Order: sequence, then C-alpha cells, then structure tokens
Amino acid sequence: MQPIRRALISVSDKTGVIELARTLASQGVEIVSTGGTKRQLAEAGIPVIGVSEVTGFPEILDGRVKTLHPRIHAGLLAVRDEESHRRQLKDWKISVFDLVVVNLYPFRQTISKPEVSFAEAVENIDIGGPSMVRAAAKNHRYATVLVDPADYADVLEKVSIGVDSATRRRLAAKAFRHTAAYDAVIAGYLTEEVAEESPEALTVTFEKIQPLRYGENPQQAASFYREPLAAGPSMATAEQLHGKELSYNNINDANAALEIIMEFTEPTAVGVKHMNPCGVGTSETLSQAWQKVLDADPVSIFGGIVAVNREVDKNVALQLKEIFLEIVLAPSFTEEALTILREKKNLRLLRWHQDESRYSRSPLQLQSVRGGLLVQGADVKMVSQAECQVVTERQPTVSEWEELLFAWKVVKHVKSNAIVLTKEGKTLGVGAGQMNRVGAAAIAIKQAKDEAAGAVLASDAFFPMGDTVAMAAKAGITAIIQPGGSIRDQESIDEANKHGIAMIFTATRHFKH
Repeated sequence: MQPIRRALISVSDKTGVIELARTLASQGVEIVSTGGTKRQLAEAGIPVIGVSEVTGFPEILDGRVKTLHPRIHAGLLAVRDEESHRRQLKDWKISVFDLVVVNLYPFRQTISKPEVSFAEAVENIDIGGPSMVRAAAKNHRYATVLVDPADYADVLEKVSIGVDSATRRRLAAKAFRHTAAYDAVIAGYLTEEVAEESPEALTVTFEKIQPLRYGENPQQAASFYREPLAAGPSMATAEQLHGKELSYNNINDANAALEIIMEFTEPTAVGVKHMNPCGVGTSETLSQAWQKVLDADPVSIFGGIVAVNREVDKNVALQLKEIFLEIVLAPSFTEEALTILREKKNLRLLRWHQDESRYSRSPLQLQSVRGGLLVQGADVKMVSQAECQVVTERQPTVSEWEELLFAWKVVKHVKSNAIVLTKEGKTLGVGAGQMNRVGAAAIAIKQAKDEAAGAVLASDAFFPMGDTVAMAAKAGITAIIQPGGSIRDQESIDEANKHGIAMIFTATRHFKH
C-alpha cells in the first residue's frame, strides 16, 4: 500500500478537481500545481504550492516550459527502494510525488473547431503533461497517476490507508492509453496535413462508446468504439431515441443502411438484412419510397433495418409500424411519429446527424486479418452519365439512363459477386455474395419474377463471359450497367446487341467483400 502525502495537479479538464484537491488537503496532502489549475485551487481557498516555488525557476515561454525540470521529474521517477536514489534526493532536497493528477491540452477539441488554423492546432500539443503522466505511470510501483476524473473517487477513498498496487497498475495502464491516444490524434492530424497516404506506421485510436452483450454470436465478446474525431453522419454519432440496446449486428446492419442512404439526394428509403440491401426505393415522397422498399421484398424486410433520408412524419410512421423492424434510422422524426413508433417497445429509433462542419479525418476502412491489418480508402467514387461509355448499338433511353444510375448506386453496396435489378426507382432483385456472377444474376432474376421484363441490371464487376447477358435477355431486361474491362468484353457486347439490350461501361469496379 502506498499512502499519499504529496500530489502534483495540473489539468486541462478541471471537472471535479476542486473537490479532489479539497479532500486531499483536508487529509494533510501537500499539493503542487501549475498555471490555471493553481489559480483555481487558490481561489477556492485550497492550500497550493506553485511549481515555480518547487523548481526555483519561473514558468517561461508563455507557459511552454514549467514542469520540465529535474526537481519535478526526479520526484516522479525516483526508485524509493534504491539507496543511491534516496541519497540523491536528499542531497538535492527533492521531495517525491505520491499522486499525479494530469490531463492534457485539448488538442482534439481544438482541431474539431471549424476553421481552426494549423498554428492554433500545433500550439495545443501538450509536451510537459504527457511527460509527467508517462513518468508517474512508469513509476507506478510508488506513484498513483490519474488522467480521468471518473477515477478520482476511488483514489480518494484510499488516501490515508494507501493505494494498493493493483489499482496503481490499472491506473498506469490507463495513463499510457491516454497518452497513446493523445499522440495518435496528433499524428493523424499532422499526417493528413502533409498528405501522407501510406505512412510507415499507422497510428489510430478509438474511444469506447459502450460494451455490447456479445458480438456476431453469443460466444464472442464485443464493444463499440468510435473515432475521437467522428463527425457527420455515422453510427458512432447517431442518437438513440427509443428502443432496447443496440447489438453488434444491429450496428453493422444500420451502418450498411446509412452508407446506402447517403448515396441519394431524392426521397429514399433503404431496407437492409445481413449487411445487404433487401429493398431500395426512391420517389417524390418518403411515403412512396418506403412503399417501394416494402414491395421490393416483403419477406426479407421482416425484422430488417430501415434508413431514410427525410424526416419521418405521422403517415410514414404509421406505415413503418405495420411490420416488425429492428431499427428505423432517420435524420429526424416529428413528435407525432415518435409517439406512434414508441408504441413498439423494442423498436430502436436512431437519429443520424447531418452536421459535417466539424473536423473529420478522411475515411479509412480497416479490416483485421490474423496478425495484421488491411487499410484502404473508402469507396466514395460514383459515376455520372457523362463518364459512362455506351458500348452497344442501342443507346439507353432517357428513363433507362436514370434507372441505370440508380441501380449502380445500389449495387455498389451489395456483397460481391453482386447483381441488382431495378425498375421505376425500385429494386426488384438482389443477388448477393455469390461465388460466380451468373449465379448472382440467377438469384436476382428469380426474385424479380415477371417484373424483370423491362428492368435494368447492374453488376458490380465485369462479365467474364456473355452468359449473364444471355440470361438477362431471356428475362426481358432492356439495359445493363457494368464496369467493363474483361478480355472477353466483346462477347458480352455482341450478346447484348443480339437481343437489342443497351449496355454501358463505367470503368469503375465496386467489389465489396
């Protein structure tokens, strides 16, 4: 057990610091502090000694240098069981610190501000704070380090009797996570500032939002974390308005739905099951768009995740209430809609945020593999009509062009191999995650049934041969959009020409594994 007789307090986040210091002082603990923290403690009537009084040297360079001094760091790092260390402390009249309470300059909050300058960001990189935290954490055999106000109460209970070694070690680990996360945010910011796309070391950090009951399956432990700078539409920033706790699979599926809905500006609704869209609809109103989703696959939508890009009003809420859904994700809900949907006890209602004014790092996709991590940029590329190449004798009609671009937005978010059939702003058939492309087409056409006649088809990657086009022609499909790029493209083009199908190439692939 290590009793606390002397404490060093220097915090940016001053939550609870007055109460902490007052309790320490009441139990005879000597308190040393710096700058604004010292002023606040003194104004509260708490006895406090300035760092300059300890070091015999003033704070200089606008406070940049104040704690980087042997009289501070020797008091943090001394091995108290080592005779030579004790002798040197005595010779130099240096007292040790039993408790260090430090958190760091608000770098993350600074760069989150709109229009923050690079100079302001750099000025908020803490130097002395991390040094003190790391020193105390390294020497946790003797010192207790606090970086989180949530831990103050636990330590205060042990001031007089001493802090046990297990607690000191736990807090030391948390302190190193604190400084590591802090440095990771700085590294990420500066790396982006110099436009380094593939650094020799990737430093990322995430903050825990909540523990989850389990992962994909009950035998898998899981938690939900977010990027410290997460901003704009995301599951990490979404606000839950109603319903039971989100599960691992809920979050994954809702994220997939949100990714799809962000592709559209017109009123759109998306239904997702197991990370794939089971229905996507666009129309003049959200009510009509939702009806298209329901018509697209009334079986799969049961128990599904729904995302929309317009406010949910009373009429839409009444439609949604008619079937069992896990989640409804929207930018907003009217009060009437909330009242209606909250009648379903377990239905999770989430509001996603459209604010993109805050700082947000470029999106990276991280995929763990055994012993490593795959990193890639997000697939944000879409194509316009002007970027596409018509490769068949027949040109698409105006309505077919509109439908092809709609289908292309959808197929981008379907697991590969992927085929999507659409008509009149509604998905008819989705063939997802198949080992061959013709198999995916067969599933989509079977799902569409007779409605396949007059529909368009989108493929996430090129056709390796003409068999998918032949199948599409037999089903009555009139237009196809695909990346092109196969050595056998001409075979597919000839097959399309044979049946009068219009086909366009995008020169962009959308594999999604």
